[in-house]
Amino acid sequence: MRPLDGITVVTLEHAIAAPFCTRQLADLGARVIKVERPGSGDFARAYDERVRGLASHFVWTNRSKESLTLDVKQAQAQDVLARLIEGADVLVQNLAPGAAARLGLSYEDLCEKHPRLIVCDISGYGDDTQNKGPYRDKKAYDLLIQSESGFLSITGSPDEPAKAGCSIADIAAGMYAYTNILSALIQRGRTGRGCRIDVSMLESMVEWMGYPMYYAFDGAMPPPRAGAAHATIYPYGPFPAGDGKTVMLGLQNEREWEAFCRLVLQSPALATDERFSSNSKRTAARQELRQLIVDTFASLSAEQVIARLDDAQIANAHMNDMQDVWSHEQLQARGRWTQVETPTGPVPALLPPGQNGNFAPRMDAVPALGQHTESILAELGFSPDAIEAMRTEKAI
Repeated sequence: MRPLDGITVVTLEHAIAAPFCTRQLADLGARVIKVERPGSGDFARAYDERVRGLASHFVWTNRSKESLTLDVKQAQAQDVLARLIEGADVLVQNLAPGAAARLGLSYEDLCEKHPRLIVCDISGYGDDTQNKGPYRDKKAYDLLIQSESGFLSITGSPDEPAKAGCSIADIAAGMYAYTNILSALIQRGRTGRGCRIDVSMLESMVEWMGYPMYYAFDGAMPPPRAGAAHATIYPYGPFPAGDGKTVMLGLQNEREWEAFCRLVLQSPALATDERFSSNSKRTAARQELRQLIVDTFASLSAEQVIARLDDAQIANAHMNDMQDVWSHEQLQARGRWTQVETPTGPVPALLPPGQNGNFAPRMDAVPALGQHTESILAELGFSPDAIEAMRTEKAI
């Protein structure tokens, strides 16, 4: 038995934040019915064709779901949606602000008839009709939220900001939606009542910005952009080895600094050099210290540097590319890869983080567009003639 076996989630979702949330609910056993636009579906299906003709974002965030095509603007859709909601425990949506309410899918519209229903609204800036704020109706894409949240101001090189290489604002919102839904299910088990959850991408990202915000508290200077290095701890970041590869390392305290000088740089006297006698001083003199480190590493391969770091018990890592991660020996040793089916054949998939000995996560297929439309409609009580009529009128 999985934790969410028997839980049904209906989702009107696109892109990343909501699909990532609901995929994780599916991982735990929930039945997730994904309502998609006829003909095109979730627009993330067309982002690229990198996974045997399928989109990388879509394959990542949509396994173990059922795809129902439905033109929610047509009159017939209201009956379908009503029947779907009747059997749902959770409704998730990340449509444009106000769109769900116009479809009669707001918590206020549904709670009286469905008191146990949990409604989770995901938006860029918050979809609260009472305290909506001036940004409520602005379009919000991942990069824009990275910018609004201050993330870009501390990420990149001193000369130029840089965005994160993956959709971290979407991921943050998806994670908070997921955990809020889990807590709402626990609460409903105690009270018998559902609730509304309002998740904002901006607020999710600003929560993640806690350290740099407090570092810049009360008008203080924010952390400088330091590329892949740490802005306020040094040495901490990437360093080139003599074979052209890069080693990532990080020091956290004075004990590690002494071991680093003695065993890695093989220059014990450097540990007591007044220029580098505290983290603040090392950070201020980072260019001078970096040159000393680079000069030492120039005669060593990356593996030799890592061997010295391991000997000194200094935290370190390879700077892997995507192909290195696919073949990462730690993931292989722990058996973290499995396969999922897709419309174009099986593909590898990482098992969800967090192993639970009591159950195996659900790892079912990535659905084709509308793959489950007829079976779901039949389950809801629609006759074959009614289904065919909806198809003729392009309602499905």
